[in-house]
Amino acid sequence: MASKFFTLEMLPARHGDCLWLEYGDDEGTSRILVDGGPVGTFKELSQRIARVPAGEKSFELVVLSHVDADHIEGLVRLFAEKPLPMSVDCVWFNGWRQLNPQHGLLGALQGEFLSALLVDRVPDAWKTSAPTWYVPTDGALPEATLPGGMKLTLLSPNAAKVKAMAAEWKKAVQGEGLTPGDLEAAWKALADRKKVLPKTGLLGAAPSLDRLLKKQFAIDEAKANGSSIAMLAEYGGKSVLLLADAHPDVVTQSIRRLCKARNIRRLPVDVVKIAHHGSKANTNEALLKLIDSRKYLISTNGAQFKHPDKECLARIIKFGKPDEIYFNYASAFTKPWLAKATQRKYDYKAIVRGAKELSLPVRV
Repeated sequence: MASKFFTLEMLPARHGDCLWLEYGDDEGTSRILVDGGPVGTFKELSQRIARVPAGEKSFELVVLSHVDADHIEGLVRLFAEKPLPMSVDCVWFNGWRQLNPQHGLLGALQGEFLSALLVDRVPDAWKTSAPTWYVPTDGALPEATLPGGMKLTLLSPNAAKVKAMAAEWKKAVQGEGLTPGDLEAAWKALADRKKVLPKTGLLGAAPSLDRLLKKQFAIDEAKANGSSIAMLAEYGGKSVLLLADAHPDVVTQSIRRLCKARNIRRLPVDVVKIAHHGSKANTNEALLKLIDSRKYLISTNGAQFKHPDKECLARIIKFGKPDEIYFNYASAFTKPWLAKATQRKYDYKAIVRGAKELSLPVRV
């Protein structure tokens, strides 16, 4: 019988997320990319793609969890490449068409740019008729099984969070002088933005985009995070919780439903990617008490919002009882938790990506 494996790598995504998952067996490897970090992450993402053997450069799935700049910019830059360095079989992304089906294909700010690129670059992977990725009020949680046997269970967003984001999305698009549904206008606006362009040409460093990004952060702090696609990934008897920047009330409710359906009190998972880079507002006691895991991952250099918050780490240690905590960066905000004395006191092991390492791999 072929030996199965499941690994997750945190690429150095600055203050954001860029997660590379691989699963398979002796007969082949499948890959999933979740988010692309801010635009600077594209350098490391390109290097990681270059390490994939020739003839295997394909993603089974690319997920854009939500339209915060620290998750989407690297993907906009990736899909600006022509030809694409990796083929893409499927894309999960709640674009404007998904958030508000009676309209067109645009999304807010960088989201509208990614929408235009997906339609041009991978129309079959991200069909305009793709469903909205959200958790219904009742019934079974949405599930999908990828080629090779990876099972994904959707945990966030719910319908209310999607609706809130749709309203904010429309306001943001109109605030930039665009009309939701006008794909040609989105493509033209994309061509004027130089920050995410490959050298020169379609996409290239425009101060106007920098101002736009700052504006987006103020908007997305509530609405976009709540619209995050969060999910449970299961393969070969192993599992990972990928929580993006999801709100804890939605994830907690979904995990309770999943536990009830499986007739268990707590959800056993091998690895938890903590939500919102260790923000104290996204990880609470109720959520951690529903999870049985020994490994927790935090992706941030703390540059934008001084994450991770000490309150979040304290909750993880007290209620999660981890054996290992993985940090994508050694920073002023992770230093206290990397200290040997702290590790001994609270009985966990801290693992941090080396400054020269391309990624921090975690064997699930």
